[in-house]
Amino acid sequence: GATATAAAQNQRALLQKTDADVGSLVANFSALVNIARVNDPAVRNSQEAFQMDMRASRVVHSADSLLKLVSELKRTAIFSGLASLSENVDRRIEVLNQQAEGTDRILQRIWQEAATTVKELEAHYYSSVV
Repeated sequence: GATATAAAQNQRALLQKTDADVGSLVANFSALVNIARVNDPAVRNSQEAFQMDMRASRVVHSADSLLKLVSELKRTAIFSGLASLSENVDRRIEVLNQQAEGTDRILQRIWQEAATTVKELEAHYYSSVV
C-alpha cells in the first residue's frame, strides 16, 4: 500500500545519502593523504595546510552526516516496529471484540432458554394436583 511505497522511497533516499556521504568521506580522506607531504617551498606548504584543513573539515562533516543517518535509521526501525506492534494490537482488539459480541449473544440465548424453561417448570408445578 501507500505505507510500503513511502517506506521504499525513504529507504532509497537513505541509501543515496549514505552513498554520497561515504563517497565524500573516502574522496576527502584520500585527498588529505595525498596532500600530506612535506615540501620545501613555504608557500606551497601553507597552501597544502589550507587544503588539508578544508579536506579534514569535509571528512568530519561527512562522518557527522553518517552518524546522524545512523540515528535516523535507528529511530525509523524503532517507530516502524512500534507501528507494526500497534497494528497487531489493533487487530487483536478487533478479534477480541468480535469474540465478546459472540459470547454476549450466546449468553443472551442461554438466558432466554433458561427463562423459558423456568416458566414451563412453574406452569407444570402450579398445574399439578400437589
